[in-house]
Amino acid sequence: MDIGLILKIAGVGVLVSIASVILNKSGRDEQAMLLTVAGIVVVMLLLVGEIGNLFSTVRSVFGF
Repeated sequence: MDIGLILKIAGVGVLVSIASVILNKSGRDEQAMLLTVAGIVVVMLLLVGEIGNLFSTVRSVFGF
């Protein structure tokens, strides 16, 4: 795992939180919630590859 993935996740978090606060202040709570869910989905998609690498490493260590 490199530092690039951590910075991408942090960047998505910062952008989503700023946009969510702006939407909440303007009275668009539903869109703010959808934006938060979309941010979580994007971060999960970023992590799918790393989780796959983790499982393959565990398989190779234990010989499955």
